[in-house]
Amino acid sequence: MLHVGSVPYLVGRPLDLGLGDEAGIDLVHEVPAKLVAGLRDGSLDVALVSSIELFRFPGYRFLDGLGVAGHSEVSSVQVFLRRPIDSVQRLALDPSSRTAQALTRTLWPNPSTQFLELEPGEDPRDASADAWLRIGDPALRDLEREPDRPRWNPSAAWRRATELPFIFAPWIVRSGVRIEPHLDAFRRAAEAGAGALEALAHGAAAGEPAREAFLLRYLRDECTFRPGPDMQASLFEFRDRASIHGLCDADARPAPVPIPPI
Repeated sequence: MLHVGSVPYLVGRPLDLGLGDEAGIDLVHEVPAKLVAGLRDGSLDVALVSSIELFRFPGYRFLDGLGVAGHSEVSSVQVFLRRPIDSVQRLALDPSSRTAQALTRTLWPNPSTQFLELEPGEDPRDASADAWLRIGDPALRDLEREPDRPRWNPSAAWRRATELPFIFAPWIVRSGVRIEPHLDAFRRAAEAGAGALEALAHGAAAGEPAREAFLLRYLRDECTFRPGPDMQASLFEFRDRASIHGLCDADARPAPVPIPPI
């Protein structure tokens, strides 16, 4: 049995749709920090999880060509501002995603800002801070409630800095796991997800047409789930930039696993 973990957010469904129905695969959904823990303790074999983890623990591989990525601005990862960026003294980091934390630390434009680490389950919006990082469906809800609140978008900043898409979450394979017999299952899930974006947005919108349109734009226009040949370049550029700040191992070189053509 291959034990697979994926994120509990809408953005994961285009990559794991139907995966739990495949023979020999057990699929669970957890926040990224718990998925990382599962990979490290061996309770998970594969996880759709924070890309920074590729460069923090030895022996990983990743499925080349599939992952949660953003062309530029992605609405589900946002830094919401209570004051202008140059006046932000404290920024509360969402504890759910290590990649979003590392990306924000790497590219945040105010060098005097203090980053606040929170405990799992704590709400960054409730912290005593001038800004807060929010990820996943909670970030989408915050954006829908307050569309005019000033914000800074990490993945848009990444695009401006590198001209590459940002890879938020690849499928990471832990050391010693024989993934090859299951590659077709991951390909089929991605194919199913690509054909179901409208249905996924409809299901998540709970009968609200404006929200359905917003979510469909998010899945179809902001995100990409097949980053293509830029995937490796973006991942290793992230490693290089994050390692300068001591956020990962500069020498880590996780191996790509080719998947069958989609």
